[in-house]
This record gives sequence, structure tokens and C-alpha cells, in this order.
Amino acid sequence: MGAGISIYEGIEHTRYPHEITSPIINYSVLGIAMPVESMPLYFALKEFRLVKGSRGYLDAIKESKDPTLFAVLFEDTAAMLGLVAAFVGIYLSATTGILYFDGVSSIIIGLILAATAGVLAYETKGLLIGESANEEVVQGIHETLSKFPSVERVNEVLTMHMGPEYILVDLSIEFNDSIRTEQLEPVVAKMDKDIKQQFSFVKRIFIEAESWKFTF
Repeated sequence: MGAGISIYEGIEHTRYPHEITSPIINYSVLGIAMPVESMPLYFALKEFRLVKGSRGYLDAIKESKDPTLFAVLFEDTAAMLGLVAAFVGIYLSATTGILYFDGVSSIIIGLILAATAGVLAYETKGLLIGESANEEVVQGIHETLSKFPSVERVNEVLTMHMGPEYILVDLSIEFNDSIRTEQLEPVVAKMDKDIKQQFSFVKRIFIEAESWKFTF
């Protein structure tokens, strides 16, 4: 809605430009808003750097399962970019006398807001409908299970994030025919323990003993 209103107002100001009679007021408002917005942006960026580690920013955003971590960073960045666009538009309109710059800056602000909203919606969609764990976790579970002599084949490893730090795992395993039913319980308990020790975010594990079969 904010993006739509900003773009609409920008188009209206471009079609029917108004002279800026007192740019000092605009500069004063922007002069107050910029340092105020820069403070939360600084802390959001600082916190994000601690979490992302050695990964790049894009990789950290894609792999993050906590939308609040990058949502604040995106929103504050969009706010600062919008303030800069507003300042440039007002400055160019006031100094050159070309009033269209003010309307164009409003359109640019709307596009920034729309792009931010689109990226946030895309990145959080998977978490809202249930996103699987990253490949490192899935591969690690495969490797852990392959160390058990009683495991003939791991058919499937299905994972789903129930929260940023809560992963549910559903395993389909084919056990050796030589293993007896009463021996399965300690083996399954050991699997559960080993996986949870290796991946602290894995909270619940369901294991199905199934035969391997082709799926068409």
C-alpha cells in the first residue's frame, strides 16, 4: 500500500508539478529523519553481521530461517534509501527549477518499497508454508544413519522447519533383514540421540521402517 501510494503521488506530481516554496522545511525534516533511521539500521546491520559469519549477505538471507533477522535490515535499508531519494529529488527541483524531479523521487521511493516488500514476501513464503532444512542438515543426517550397521538403505529424509530453531524430521529406513524386532528399539533410540546431538535445531524425529521401492 505504501509503495502504491508513493508511486501514485509521484505520477500526480509529475503530471501536475508544484513549486517548492520553502525547501528549508523539507531539508529540516529529512535532516532529523536520516540520523534517526540510521541508528536502527546500524544496529540491525551489526546484529546481522554477527549471525551471517563468513557467508555473504545474499547467502545468509537465503539460508536464514528467522525472518525477523533480515526483515528489520531490509526495512531500515529501504527507509534510508527512500530518504536519500527524497533529498536528491527536492535538492534537484530547488536548484534546477525542474519540478519533475520531486515527482520522480516519489516514484523511486515507491519502487524501493515495492522491491523490499517483494523480496521479504519471497524469502518468508517458505517459512510460512513449511520450508525444508538446508542441504547441509539433510546430508549430515544421511551420513549419520549410514554409520549404523543395521541400516541397509536410507530411503527418504524429509525435513520441515516448524520455527527458526525447530526442525521436524521424518525418516524412511530399510533395516537389515538380520535385525530382530526387539533390537530395533535401542537402534532407533541411538539414531534419535546422535542426530539431535549433531543438529541442535532438530527437535522431533519420526522413523519408519520400510522396504525400498521404486517411485514412478
